[in-house]
Amino acid sequence: MASSTAVPSSAANTPSLKGSGKDVSTSNGIEDSVHSFKAADLVIELSQTHKAKPDLTNLVFGTVFSDHMLTIEWTSNGGWQKPHIKPFGNLSLHPACSAMHYAVQLFEGMKAYRDADDKVRLFRPMLNMNRMAKSAERACLPAFDRAELVECIRRLVQVDLEWVPKSDSASLYIRPTFLGTEPSLGVKKPSRALLYVILSPVGSYFSTGAKPVSLWADSKYIRAWRGGTGDCKMGGNYGASIYAQYEAVDYGCQQVLWLYGDDHQITEVGTMNMFLFWNNEHGEEELATPPLDGIILPGITRQSILELTRKWGEFKVCERYLTMADLRCALKESRVKEMFGSGTACVVSPVGRILYQGENLHIPCQEDFPQLASRLMKELTDIQYGRTQSDWSVLV
Repeated sequence: MASSTAVPSSAANTPSLKGSGKDVSTSNGIEDSVHSFKAADLVIELSQTHKAKPDLTNLVFGTVFSDHMLTIEWTSNGGWQKPHIKPFGNLSLHPACSAMHYAVQLFEGMKAYRDADDKVRLFRPMLNMNRMAKSAERACLPAFDRAELVECIRRLVQVDLEWVPKSDSASLYIRPTFLGTEPSLGVKKPSRALLYVILSPVGSYFSTGAKPVSLWADSKYIRAWRGGTGDCKMGGNYGASIYAQYEAVDYGCQQVLWLYGDDHQITEVGTMNMFLFWNNEHGEEELATPPLDGIILPGITRQSILELTRKWGEFKVCERYLTMADLRCALKESRVKEMFGSGTACVVSPVGRILYQGENLHIPCQEDFPQLASRLMKELTDIQYGRTQSDWSVLV
Protein backbone atom coordinates (compact mmCIF):
# COMPACT_ATOMS: atom_id res chain seq x y z
CA MET A 1 0.00 0.00 0.00
CA ALA A 2 1.37 3.42 -0.94
CA SER A 3 2.54 5.61 1.90
CA SER A 4 1.25 9.14 1.90
CA THR A 5 1.87 12.62 3.21
CA ALA A 6 -0.93 14.80 4.55
CA VAL A 7 -0.99 18.26 3.00
CA PRO A 8 -3.27 20.90 4.55
CA SER A 9 -5.50 22.85 2.21
CA SER A 10 -6.53 26.46 2.56
CA ALA A 11 -8.87 28.88 0.88
CA ALA A 12 -5.88 30.69 -0.56
CA ASN A 13 -4.89 27.55 -2.45
CA THR A 14 -8.37 26.93 -3.81
CA PRO A 15 -8.76 27.96 -7.46
CA SER A 16 -11.68 30.13 -8.47
CA LEU A 17 -14.21 29.70 -11.26
CA LYS A 18 -12.98 32.85 -12.99
CA GLY A 19 -13.09 32.35 -16.74
CA SER A 20 -15.87 29.78 -16.72
CA GLY A 21 -18.45 32.28 -17.98
CA LYS A 22 -22.19 31.82 -18.05
CA ASP A 23 -22.02 28.10 -17.29
CA VAL A 24 -21.03 28.91 -13.68
CA SER A 25 -24.63 29.65 -12.73
CA THR A 26 -26.76 26.77 -11.51
CA SER A 27 -29.77 25.57 -13.44
CA ASN A 28 -32.17 27.82 -11.52
CA GLY A 29 -29.96 30.88 -11.91
CA ILE A 30 -28.91 31.21 -8.25
CA GLU A 31 -26.01 29.90 -6.21
CA ASP A 32 -26.52 26.66 -4.31
CA SER A 33 -27.57 27.37 -0.75
CA VAL A 34 -27.39 23.80 0.57
CA HIS A 35 -25.13 22.93 3.46
CA SER A 36 -22.26 21.40 1.54
CA PHE A 37 -18.64 20.39 1.65
CA LYS A 38 -16.13 23.16 0.87
CA ALA A 39 -13.05 23.01 -1.34
CA ALA A 40 -11.27 25.17 1.24
CA ASP A 41 -11.52 22.24 3.69
CA LEU A 42 -9.78 19.79 1.37
CA VAL A 43 -7.40 17.35 3.05
CA ILE A 44 -4.74 16.16 0.62
CA GLU A 45 -2.69 12.99 1.09
CA LEU A 46 -0.06 12.67 -1.62
CA SER A 47 1.00 9.24 -2.77
CA GLN A 48 4.70 8.49 -2.40
CA THR A 49 4.60 6.05 -5.30
CA HIS A 50 3.73 6.97 -8.88
CA LYS A 51 2.46 4.70 -11.62
CA ALA A 52 4.03 4.75 -15.07
CA LYS A 53 2.14 6.82 -17.65
CA PRO A 54 0.57 4.71 -20.42
CA ASP A 55 1.41 4.61 -24.12
CA LEU A 56 -1.29 6.79 -25.71
CA THR A 57 -1.20 5.01 -29.07
CA ASN A 58 -2.86 1.81 -27.82
CA LEU A 59 -4.80 3.15 -24.86
CA VAL A 60 -8.11 1.36 -24.21
CA PHE A 61 -10.80 3.70 -22.87
CA GLY A 62 -11.13 3.74 -19.08
CA THR A 63 -8.55 1.06 -18.22
CA VAL A 64 -5.72 3.18 -16.74
CA PHE A 65 -6.13 5.47 -13.72
CA SER A 66 -4.11 8.29 -12.21
CA ASP A 67 -2.34 8.32 -8.84
CA HIS A 68 -5.03 10.04 -6.78
CA MET A 69 -8.79 10.19 -6.22
CA LEU A 70 -11.26 12.50 -4.49
CA THR A 71 -13.65 11.14 -1.86
CA ILE A 72 -16.39 12.96 0.09
CA GLU A 73 -18.66 11.18 2.58
CA TRP A 74 -22.14 12.18 3.73
CA THR A 75 -24.43 10.98 6.53
CA SER A 76 -27.95 12.07 7.39
CA ASN A 77 -26.82 12.88 10.94
CA GLY A 78 -23.50 14.58 10.26
CA GLY A 79 -24.06 15.99 6.77
CA TRP A 80 -21.16 16.39 4.37
CA GLN A 81 -17.68 15.59 5.69
CA LYS A 82 -14.44 17.21 4.58
CA PRO A 83 -13.35 16.31 1.04
CA HIS A 84 -10.21 14.21 0.74
CA ILE A 85 -7.73 13.80 -2.09
CA LYS A 86 -5.80 10.61 -1.45
CA PRO A 87 -3.89 7.86 -3.24
CA PHE A 88 -6.02 5.92 -5.73
CA GLY A 89 -7.27 2.72 -4.14
CA ASN A 90 -10.15 0.33 -3.58
CA LEU A 91 -13.30 1.34 -1.74
CA SER A 92 -14.53 -0.39 1.40
CA LEU A 93 -18.32 -0.85 1.27
CA HIS A 94 -20.83 -2.63 3.51
CA PRO A 95 -22.20 -5.81 1.85
CA ALA A 96 -25.74 -4.39 2.12
CA CYS A 97 -24.74 -1.13 0.42
CA SER A 98 -27.83 0.28 -1.35
CA ALA A 99 -25.85 1.18 -4.50
CA MET A 100 -25.07 -2.50 -5.06
CA HIS A 101 -28.54 -3.84 -4.27
CA TYR A 102 -30.92 -1.17 -5.58
CA ALA A 103 -28.78 0.87 -8.01
CA VAL A 104 -28.91 4.02 -5.87
CA GLN A 105 -26.05 5.37 -7.95
CA LEU A 106 -25.14 7.88 -10.63
CA PHE A 107 -22.09 9.25 -12.40
CA GLU A 108 -20.82 11.99 -14.69
CA GLY A 109 -18.30 12.17 -17.51
CA MET A 110 -16.08 15.17 -18.31
CA LYS A 111 -12.54 15.82 -19.46
CA ALA A 112 -9.41 17.89 -18.88
CA TYR A 113 -7.42 18.98 -21.95
CA ARG A 114 -3.84 20.23 -22.29
CA ASP A 115 -3.31 23.08 -24.76
CA ALA A 116 -0.25 24.01 -26.84
CA ASP A 117 0.92 26.39 -24.08
CA ASP A 118 0.84 23.53 -21.54
CA LYS A 119 -2.23 24.93 -19.80
CA VAL A 120 -4.96 22.52 -18.72
CA ARG A 121 -8.64 23.23 -19.24
CA LEU A 122 -12.08 21.86 -18.39
CA PHE A 123 -15.02 22.14 -20.79
CA ARG A 124 -18.27 23.62 -19.41
CA PRO A 125 -17.95 21.80 -16.04
CA MET A 126 -20.97 23.49 -14.46
CA LEU A 127 -23.25 21.87 -17.02
CA ASN A 128 -22.02 18.50 -15.75
CA MET A 129 -22.65 19.62 -12.18
CA ASN A 130 -26.19 20.76 -13.01
CA ARG A 131 -26.95 17.40 -14.60
CA MET A 132 -25.35 15.54 -11.70
CA ALA A 133 -27.46 17.49 -9.20
CA LYS A 134 -30.60 16.58 -11.16
CA SER A 135 -29.61 12.90 -11.22
CA ALA A 136 -28.88 13.03 -7.47
CA GLU A 137 -32.33 14.43 -6.72
CA ARG A 138 -33.95 11.64 -8.77
CA ALA A 139 -31.88 9.03 -6.91
CA CYS A 140 -32.75 10.48 -3.47
CA LEU A 141 -29.09 11.31 -2.87
CA PRO A 142 -28.10 14.48 -0.96
CA ALA A 143 -27.76 17.89 -2.59
CA PHE A 144 -24.34 19.52 -2.87
CA ASP A 145 -22.87 22.85 -3.88
CA ARG A 146 -22.01 22.45 -7.55
CA ALA A 147 -19.34 25.14 -7.69
CA GLU A 148 -17.60 23.61 -4.68
CA LEU A 149 -17.48 20.23 -6.39
CA VAL A 150 -15.95 21.82 -9.50
CA GLU A 151 -13.30 23.39 -7.25
CA CYS A 152 -12.54 20.02 -5.65
CA ILE A 153 -12.25 18.41 -9.08
CA ARG A 154 -9.91 21.15 -10.21
CA ARG A 155 -7.71 20.54 -7.20
CA LEU A 156 -7.64 16.82 -7.98
CA VAL A 157 -6.61 17.53 -11.58
CA GLN A 158 -3.93 19.91 -10.31
CA VAL A 159 -2.51 17.17 -8.08
CA ASP A 160 -2.42 14.74 -11.02
CA LEU A 161 -1.57 17.35 -13.64
CA GLU A 162 1.12 15.19 -15.23
CA TRP A 163 -1.59 12.64 -16.10
CA VAL A 164 -3.22 15.06 -18.55
CA PRO A 165 -1.85 13.83 -21.90
CA LYS A 166 0.40 16.16 -23.86
CA SER A 167 -1.54 15.51 -27.05
CA ASP A 168 -4.39 17.13 -28.97
CA SER A 169 -5.91 13.71 -29.67
CA ALA A 170 -6.04 12.54 -26.05
CA SER A 171 -7.33 13.90 -22.75
CA LEU A 172 -7.85 13.10 -19.08
CA TYR A 173 -11.31 11.63 -18.52
CA ILE A 174 -12.91 12.68 -15.22
CA ARG A 175 -15.48 10.34 -13.68
CA PRO A 176 -17.44 11.79 -10.71
CA THR A 177 -19.49 9.01 -9.09
CA PHE A 178 -22.17 9.20 -6.39
CA LEU A 179 -23.25 6.13 -4.40
CA GLY A 180 -25.89 5.47 -1.81
CA THR A 181 -24.02 3.54 0.91
CA GLU A 182 -26.98 2.79 3.18
CA PRO A 183 -25.84 -0.30 5.16
CA SER A 184 -29.20 -2.08 5.18
CA LEU A 185 -31.46 -4.03 2.83
CA GLY A 186 -34.41 -1.68 3.20
CA VAL A 187 -35.60 -0.05 -0.03
CA LYS A 188 -35.43 3.54 1.15
CA LYS A 189 -33.68 6.87 0.89
CA PRO A 190 -30.06 6.25 1.95
CA SER A 191 -28.78 7.60 5.26
CA ARG A 192 -25.19 7.45 4.02
CA ALA A 193 -23.58 8.36 0.69
CA LEU A 194 -20.18 8.57 -0.96
CA LEU A 195 -19.20 10.96 -3.73
CA TYR A 196 -15.88 10.21 -5.36
CA VAL A 197 -13.93 11.19 -8.48
CA ILE A 198 -11.35 9.19 -10.42
CA LEU A 199 -9.23 10.19 -13.42
CA SER A 200 -8.26 8.20 -16.51
CA PRO A 201 -6.13 9.24 -19.52
CA VAL A 202 -7.99 8.38 -22.73
CA GLY A 203 -7.60 8.41 -26.49
CA SER A 204 -10.32 7.55 -29.00
CA TYR A 205 -13.48 5.99 -27.54
CA PHE A 206 -14.15 3.66 -30.48
CA SER A 207 -11.77 0.98 -31.71
CA THR A 208 -12.25 2.27 -35.27
CA GLY A 209 -10.95 5.70 -34.24
CA ALA A 210 -12.58 8.48 -36.25
CA LYS A 211 -14.20 6.21 -38.84
CA PRO A 212 -18.02 6.11 -39.21
CA VAL A 213 -19.77 3.65 -36.91
CA SER A 214 -22.38 1.03 -37.81
CA LEU A 215 -25.66 0.76 -35.88
CA TRP A 216 -28.21 -1.96 -35.20
CA ALA A 217 -31.72 -0.50 -34.99
CA ASP A 218 -34.33 -2.77 -33.45
CA SER A 219 -37.30 -2.14 -31.15
CA LYS A 220 -36.58 -5.39 -29.29
CA TYR A 221 -34.82 -3.48 -26.51
CA ILE A 222 -35.70 -0.06 -25.05
CA ARG A 223 -33.11 2.18 -23.42
CA ALA A 224 -35.51 4.49 -21.60
CA TRP A 225 -39.19 5.38 -21.27
CA ARG A 226 -41.25 8.36 -20.17
CA GLY A 227 -41.43 8.63 -16.40
CA GLY A 228 -38.20 6.66 -16.05
CA THR A 229 -34.61 7.82 -15.58
CA GLY A 230 -33.42 8.10 -19.19
CA ASP A 231 -32.69 11.80 -18.70
CA CYS A 232 -30.40 11.06 -15.72
CA LYS A 233 -26.88 9.68 -15.87
CA MET A 234 -27.47 6.57 -13.78
CA GLY A 235 -25.50 3.36 -14.04
CA GLY A 236 -28.62 1.25 -14.42
CA ASN A 237 -29.36 2.88 -17.77
CA TYR A 238 -26.01 1.67 -19.06
CA GLY A 239 -25.81 -1.73 -17.39
CA ALA A 240 -29.16 -2.70 -18.88
CA SER A 241 -27.91 -1.78 -22.36
CA ILE A 242 -24.92 -4.12 -22.45
CA TYR A 243 -26.89 -7.19 -23.57
CA ALA A 244 -28.30 -5.31 -26.58
CA GLN A 245 -24.83 -3.99 -27.39
CA TYR A 246 -23.48 -7.53 -27.70
CA GLU A 247 -26.42 -8.52 -29.88
CA ALA A 248 -25.59 -5.58 -32.14
CA VAL A 249 -22.05 -6.93 -32.46
CA ASP A 250 -23.47 -10.35 -33.37
CA TYR A 251 -25.25 -8.61 -36.26
CA GLY A 252 -21.99 -7.04 -37.40
CA CYS A 253 -22.65 -3.59 -35.94
CA GLN A 254 -20.71 -1.55 -33.41
CA GLN A 255 -23.50 0.20 -31.54
CA VAL A 256 -27.25 0.16 -30.92
CA LEU A 257 -29.57 2.78 -32.39
CA TRP A 258 -32.19 2.99 -29.66
CA LEU A 259 -35.81 3.15 -30.84
CA TYR A 260 -38.92 4.06 -28.86
CA GLY A 261 -42.63 3.53 -29.38
CA ASP A 262 -44.70 1.81 -32.04
CA ASP A 263 -43.55 4.39 -34.61
CA HIS A 264 -39.88 3.54 -33.93
CA GLN A 265 -38.76 7.00 -32.85
CA ILE A 266 -34.99 7.46 -33.06
CA THR A 267 -33.68 8.40 -29.61
CA GLU A 268 -29.97 7.81 -28.91
CA VAL A 269 -26.95 6.18 -30.55
CA GLY A 270 -25.25 3.78 -28.15
CA THR A 271 -24.22 6.08 -25.28
CA MET A 272 -24.47 9.20 -27.46
CA ASN A 273 -27.05 11.80 -28.44
CA MET A 274 -28.09 11.64 -32.10
CA PHE A 275 -28.14 14.30 -34.84
CA LEU A 276 -29.52 14.12 -38.39
CA PHE A 277 -28.46 16.70 -40.99
CA TRP A 278 -30.88 16.58 -43.92
CA ASN A 279 -33.35 18.36 -46.12
CA ASN A 280 -36.54 17.88 -44.13
CA GLU A 281 -39.99 17.02 -45.50
CA HIS A 282 -40.55 20.72 -46.31
CA GLY A 283 -37.32 21.01 -48.29
CA GLU A 284 -35.52 22.96 -45.57
CA GLU A 285 -31.88 22.25 -44.75
CA GLU A 286 -32.10 21.19 -41.11
CA LEU A 287 -30.00 19.84 -38.27
CA ALA A 288 -32.37 17.83 -36.08
CA THR A 289 -32.02 16.01 -32.77
CA PRO A 290 -34.69 14.43 -30.54
CA PRO A 291 -36.19 16.75 -27.88
CA LEU A 292 -35.50 16.47 -24.16
CA ASP A 293 -38.80 14.83 -23.28
CA GLY A 294 -37.59 12.71 -20.36
CA ILE A 295 -36.07 9.78 -22.26
CA ILE A 296 -33.11 11.67 -23.77
CA LEU A 297 -29.97 12.42 -21.76
CA PRO A 298 -29.25 16.18 -21.86
CA GLY A 299 -25.71 15.89 -23.18
CA ILE A 300 -23.20 18.72 -22.75
CA THR A 301 -21.84 18.14 -26.26
CA ARG A 302 -25.44 18.02 -27.56
CA GLN A 303 -26.19 21.41 -25.99
CA SER A 304 -22.93 22.85 -27.30
CA ILE A 305 -23.68 21.67 -30.87
CA LEU A 306 -27.16 23.23 -30.72
CA GLU A 307 -25.76 26.52 -29.43
CA LEU A 308 -22.92 26.62 -31.97
CA THR A 309 -25.08 25.85 -35.00
CA ARG A 310 -27.83 28.28 -33.96
CA LYS A 311 -25.15 30.95 -33.63
CA TRP A 312 -23.97 30.19 -37.18
CA GLY A 313 -27.47 30.82 -38.51
CA GLU A 314 -26.72 28.90 -41.72
CA PHE A 315 -29.54 26.32 -41.58
CA LYS A 316 -32.53 25.38 -39.46
CA VAL A 317 -31.67 23.83 -36.10
CA CYS A 318 -34.49 21.86 -34.55
CA GLU A 319 -35.31 19.63 -31.59
CA ARG A 320 -37.96 17.32 -33.00
CA TYR A 321 -39.12 13.73 -33.17
CA LEU A 322 -37.63 11.56 -35.92
CA THR A 323 -38.74 8.05 -36.84
CA MET A 324 -37.14 5.27 -38.83
CA ALA A 325 -39.86 5.81 -41.44
CA ASP A 326 -38.73 9.44 -41.74
CA LEU A 327 -35.12 8.36 -42.16
CA ARG A 328 -35.93 5.62 -44.67
CA CYS A 329 -38.02 7.98 -46.79
CA ALA A 330 -35.34 10.67 -46.71
CA LEU A 331 -32.66 8.19 -47.75
CA LYS A 332 -34.77 6.99 -50.68
CA GLU A 333 -35.27 10.59 -51.76
CA SER A 334 -31.54 11.43 -51.25
CA ARG A 335 -32.36 14.06 -48.64
CA VAL A 336 -29.97 12.81 -45.94
CA LYS A 337 -26.65 14.64 -45.74
CA GLU A 338 -25.10 13.29 -42.52
CA MET A 339 -25.96 11.49 -39.31
CA PHE A 340 -23.76 11.49 -36.22
CA GLY A 341 -23.67 10.89 -32.50
CA SER A 342 -22.26 13.28 -29.91
CA GLY A 343 -20.88 12.85 -26.42
CA THR A 344 -18.05 13.66 -24.05
CA ALA A 345 -16.12 10.47 -24.80
CA CYS A 346 -16.23 10.70 -28.60
CA VAL A 347 -17.14 14.40 -29.16
CA VAL A 348 -18.65 13.71 -32.61
CA SER A 349 -18.96 10.27 -34.23
CA PRO A 350 -20.33 9.92 -37.79
CA VAL A 351 -22.76 7.11 -38.62
CA GLY A 352 -22.08 5.18 -41.81
CA ARG A 353 -24.57 2.33 -41.78
CA ILE A 354 -27.77 1.27 -39.99
CA LEU A 355 -29.09 -2.29 -40.00
CA TYR A 356 -32.89 -2.05 -39.70
CA GLN A 357 -35.44 -4.80 -40.31
CA GLY A 358 -32.90 -6.83 -42.28
CA GLU A 359 -31.94 -3.91 -44.54
CA ASN A 360 -28.66 -2.01 -44.53
CA LEU A 361 -29.36 1.71 -44.70
CA HIS A 362 -26.25 3.49 -45.92
CA ILE A 363 -25.78 7.01 -44.58
CA PRO A 364 -23.88 9.38 -46.91
CA CYS A 365 -20.22 9.53 -45.89
CA GLN A 366 -18.12 10.77 -48.78
CA GLU A 367 -15.18 10.84 -46.41
CA ASP A 368 -14.44 9.22 -43.06
CA PHE A 369 -15.56 12.47 -41.45
CA PRO A 370 -18.40 14.23 -43.33
CA GLN A 371 -18.34 18.02 -43.71
CA LEU A 372 -20.62 19.17 -40.87
CA ALA A 373 -19.37 16.56 -38.39
CA SER A 374 -15.81 17.56 -39.24
CA ARG A 375 -16.56 21.26 -38.76
CA LEU A 376 -18.24 20.62 -35.41
CA MET A 377 -15.41 18.40 -34.28
CA LYS A 378 -12.88 21.12 -35.12
CA GLU A 379 -14.82 23.97 -33.49
CA LEU A 380 -15.47 22.01 -30.30
CA THR A 381 -11.94 20.63 -29.95
CA ASP A 382 -10.45 24.05 -30.75
CA ILE A 383 -12.32 25.36 -27.70
CA GLN A 384 -11.47 22.35 -25.55
CA TYR A 385 -7.75 22.52 -26.37
CA GLY A 386 -7.55 26.31 -26.06
CA ARG A 387 -6.97 27.09 -29.74
CA THR A 388 -10.14 29.22 -29.71
CA GLN A 389 -10.87 31.47 -26.76
CA SER A 390 -14.26 30.81 -25.20
CA ASP A 391 -15.99 31.17 -21.86
CA TRP A 392 -16.86 27.46 -22.20
CA SER A 393 -13.21 26.68 -21.41
CA VAL A 394 -12.15 26.82 -17.75
CA LEU A 395 -8.48 26.91 -16.80
CA VAL A 396 -7.37 24.49 -14.08
